[in-house]
This record gives sequence, structure tokens and C-alpha cells, in this order.
Amino acid sequence: MEPTAYLESLRPAGSKRSSKRDLIVNVFLRQEGHLTADDLFDLIRREDQKISRATVYRTLQWMIDAGIARKVDFGEGRFRFEHSYRHPRHFHLICKTCNHSFEFLSSDIEVLLEEVAAARNFTPGQSVLQIHGTCEACRTGRPAPAEAGATSLVFARDALRIAIATERSGLEFYTRAARVAKDARGRRVFEKLAEEEREHLATLETRYRELLQQDRQLEAHPTFLFFKGAANGLFSAGAEQLMSGVNDRQALMIGIRCERGSHRFFKRYGERFEDSEGKQIFLEFADEERAHLELLIREYRGLVERQRRTPARAAKRKTRRAPASA
Repeated sequence: MEPTAYLESLRPAGSKRSSKRDLIVNVFLRQEGHLTADDLFDLIRREDQKISRATVYRTLQWMIDAGIARKVDFGEGRFRFEHSYRHPRHFHLICKTCNHSFEFLSSDIEVLLEEVAAARNFTPGQSVLQIHGTCEACRTGRPAPAEAGATSLVFARDALRIAIATERSGLEFYTRAARVAKDARGRRVFEKLAEEEREHLATLETRYRELLQQDRQLEAHPTFLFFKGAANGLFSAGAEQLMSGVNDRQALMIGIRCERGSHRFFKRYGERFEDSEGKQIFLEFADEERAHLELLIREYRGLVERQRRTPARAAKRKTRRAPASA
């Protein structure tokens, strides 16, 4: 949804449209980083000298109430504001020397915060995490690395990196599973999934290259998404388990656990992100993993049924071959 349409969706039915407010919101949404109210007022005055400081302040509060903006406190004695339109929830590293802030998102921190709240029967409304210290540039005197903040391109880049790592580990898992499978039907399922992973991996890698073409410096920007274990692929542990000697049922169960965990991971965090390409990548991957999960569950049930029928058929054939008693 584009900003203009987004604003229209937020405006109460029958309310009067304000051109001044629309201008302030659109200028705000064009900015990256964290603005003070005075910063925004200075930007607005370049566009329209007639808009007052009070109007800017009122609009900022309206944006907070509407969920367009978030208020953050970096300990400077004044509030700053960042937009949440197509902007995922995140945390901050704050340098106390230069007052610069660096954004990041971590599923591990989110899970820990949820566990703490649940242990106290507390219903959280908003979580704020700020790590204060000294940035590399201030500590070493060297120029700071490229910093883009939590832009949609950086977010999409990191989401694609996690998806590609997961696809690579999935390809390795299903290739190994096909080698160890004794059941012909199960082996074909593993081979089919390995081929799908190979095709999806190629698609994701092409998508990644196309993303880099939009910003030649994109790979130099610091990591924004931190997901423990995801960097090595969510199937890497399962691939290692296959090397310890497993039967067909165990191989399918390991695959089911991996696909279920991957589906939950991408769906859980995809649903938390605001509208963005990163969100779309996570939700697309969640749907793909769900389809693989359902296929593996069907195959597991089919294998159990085939193995159950095999002894009965063998016993029946043995009975037919037995000579009649005298």
C-alpha cells in the first residue's frame, strides 16, 4: 500500500481531509532515521512557510496514535520519532559519544522478552530495548561503515539471506535423506523435495542479485536481522542427524520436525513485520514450508501403513504355501 492510500485508510469515515497534515506525514515518511520534532518542523518549513510549529507537533501526536510513528528516547533529554510504515519493529544500539543510533532486530531477544512477561502473567503492550555504549567509529577513529538503518532494502536483503541459507540446508538435508532411504517411495519423495529446494534456491539467488542491483553498496550495510541458528540454515542440524544412522521412519520424522520448525519460524516473524518486501519473503517461505510439511506427514503415515501390511501379507503367503496336513 502506498503512503497516500495508507493515510486514506487511517482517516475516520466522514472526517475532513487536511492538506497540511498530509504534507507533514508525507515529508515524515520520506525520511530515514530518527527525527526530533524540531527536525521535522525545519523540513516542513522548506516546503510550506505557513505551517506552524504547533501544527507539526499535533500531527506528530496524530501519527503516533494512528501507528504511523513511534516515539523513542535516546537519553538526550528530548524525544525522537521514527516512522513505522513499512518499518519492522526493532531495537537500538546508541553511541553515547556521537549520539548516533544503530537499528537491529533479534528473534532471540523477542522470545526472551515474551518468556519474561509470560512468567509474570504480564501482558506486554510495547517493548523497548536500547544498548548504550561506544560505536566503532568513535572507539577506533576510523570512518564508520556504510549505515542504512532499517531500510526496506536492508530488511529484504537479510530476509533473503536467511531464506537462502535455509534453502541450502534443506537441499543438503533432502539429498542426504534420499541416499539413506531404503523405501523406494520414500526415496522418491526425498528426491522430489531436493529438486524443489534446488529450484527455489536458484530463484532466491536470482532475486538476491536483482535486489543488489538496486543499491550497489547494499552488501556493505550492517546486518539488521539477527536470528540465532538461521544463518546456518534451519535444516543444518537435521542434515547432521541423518549421518548418525537412521531408518526411513526416523529420516521422515527428522524432516517433519525441520519443516515444522521452519514453517513456524517464517510465519511467526513474517506476521510480526509491517508491510515490506521482507515480510513478503518470510510469508512466502512459510507457505512453501507448510506444503513440504504436509507432504512429509502424508508420506510418514503411508510408510507406517505399508510397513504394517507387509508382515500380514508375508504371513498370508506363508499360509498359502504350507502343505495341507494329513
